[in-house]
Amino acid sequence: MEINNKSVTTDFILLGLWPKLSHLVIVVCLILVYIIAVMDNSVLILLIWLDSRLHSPVYFLLSQLSLIDVALISTTVSQMVTNFFAGKRPISQRGCGAQVFFSLTLGISECLLLTLMSYDRYIVICNPLHYSVFMSHTISKQMVIGSWVGGAITSLVHTAYAMHLSTCHPREIPHFLCEVMALLKLTCGNISGYVKSVVISSFLVVLIPLSLIPTSYIHIFLAVLRMNSLEGKNKALATCFSHLCVVSHFFCPAILVYMRSGSSKTPQINQSLFMFNAILTPMLNPLIYSLRNKDVIAAMKSIVISRCLPKKVKRHLGCHT
Repeated sequence: MEINNKSVTTDFILLGLWPKLSHLVIVVCLILVYIIAVMDNSVLILLIWLDSRLHSPVYFLLSQLSLIDVALISTTVSQMVTNFFAGKRPISQRGCGAQVFFSLTLGISECLLLTLMSYDRYIVICNPLHYSVFMSHTISKQMVIGSWVGGAITSLVHTAYAMHLSTCHPREIPHFLCEVMALLKLTCGNISGYVKSVVISSFLVVLIPLSLIPTSYIHIFLAVLRMNSLEGKNKALATCFSHLCVVSHFFCPAILVYMRSGSSKTPQINQSLFMFNAILTPMLNPLIYSLRNKDVIAAMKSIVISRCLPKKVKRHLGCHT
């Protein structure tokens, strides 16, 4: 009887990240990064929610970015820690499809949201008098909904197609979670057409935002050059610096993973890039946006003083301010 090269079981096996390293070291590092990321993003969300000075469209968008980051790192790290403790751990086809869907949805939504945040920076610097018209609370909510819906629809299409591809034995995924490019490595048939479609869709999802963001900043820098006040120039550039940092360390790994035609053949490189995007970026984003932001720092001081310190200390601070 001839044995078919297709596997009978529908489960996959996640091989994990860097199996030659000590599991304990990796788990400890992951947990520390996860705790820092969740705490940073949660504090930022609470500050934006509690302090009335941060009830503006730009901070509403920033709170949604933090929410996406918390969801993304929670989806990723929980599976990685489980896999490290269990060694090789099987995951059902439905579970794998869910991971693919949520990771793609969150990644694409963040990509779209960062693009919309650049539009916000363009309006606040180039058209400050019309900011309340072009960036009202209603428009910012519509932007957030559009980001989530766009990410979910694009993710659903790729997930449905990728999970219906026939896979060969052994069904071992060289990754720490189910991910589209890692799944393509297991397929039996010719998938060159689908790989090209992934690259094309990635160009649409990544390249269009990457063309809109520089366009916004070209207009911003031209507006800054026309400013007479040096203080105004510095303030305008400072408002853009944080966003540019976040954009650069989000888009660069995404381009290298999803926009290279031979990306599915380099699983170790993809894992490292994906880890940076899904684990380190959520930890870095709130730090980048908070440390140089006077409004966020002032809101934190205000809440700490009003909610945490005794009344005598508050009166003492009030006398010296």
